[in-house]
Order: sequence, then C-alpha cells, then structure tokens
Amino acid sequence: MSVTVRRAVGSDAPALAALEKTCFSTPWSEQALAEGLAREDARYFAAVIDGTIVGYLGAHNVFGDVSVTNIAVDPAFRRHGVASSLLSELLSCAHDEGASRVLLEVRVSNDAAVRLYEKAGFRRLCVRPRFYEAPVEDAAVYEYVIGEVL
Repeated sequence: MSVTVRRAVGSDAPALAALEKTCFSTPWSEQALAEGLAREDARYFAAVIDGTIVGYLGAHNVFGDVSVTNIAVDPAFRRHGVASSLLSELLSCAHDEGASRVLLEVRVSNDAAVRLYEKAGFRRLCVRPRFYEAPVEDAAVYEYVIGEVL
C-alpha cells in the first residue's frame, strides 16, 4: 500500500470534512475547510491511497511561522505511515519556503501523535490548560525549528 501526498485543493473539502467527522469529536465543517483551503497562507496536504484521500494535514504559514491546524488519518489507515508522510511533506514545504519553525498543539493523552512529533524532531514547549473540548483536556505545544540539527 503506497501513500502519495499532494497539495489539497478546494474540491477536496468534502473528503477532508468526512475525515474530520471520523477522527474528531468537534470536527471542522466542510465550509470551514473550504475557507481554510482558499487562504493565501494555507498549506494543506492530502494523503492518497488507491485514489482515495485517507488523511490530510492543514497548516498556515504566517510570517515564517507555520501553524498546524489539523492532522487527520482514517482509522483504517493508521500505522501505515500516512501521518509521517504528511508531516514530512509539510516540513519540506516549510523549509523550501524559508519558514523559521513549525508549531502545533496535541492532546496530552494522544501518545501516538506525541511519539510521531518527537520522532520527527519536534520538542515540547509548554502546556495550554483546558485547550480542547469534548472532552476537556490540556494541549502540549510542540515546535520544530527549521534547519536545526537535533
């Protein structure tokens, strides 16, 4: 099973919204995703297997700081390198655009995501109390410094 990562486009919004509903307790709407994809600072990537979008990553590059908004992978395709492929594509894009760093938040209980980010070279900066809803939970804030050798 081979994962291909490409830039997501506006017509991908319905597939991304379906992933949101599958993956998150408070999913983004199709309209919110379409608006996000249309932003000039948007950096959205779709992971495709056999012609089907099985994951996506959304981010925005604002003045050299890339903020990840969401990473979603269909549960049937987790542990197949989909999230790693998406994250790798984003880091490559951020580097090519001259960004200085990539920031993201993750639920403190999401051990799989924490391992993914730390393996990729992200380091934990701080905790944002009660950042998430449904259920309420703290977020760990992670940073990846572009070009930094760890």
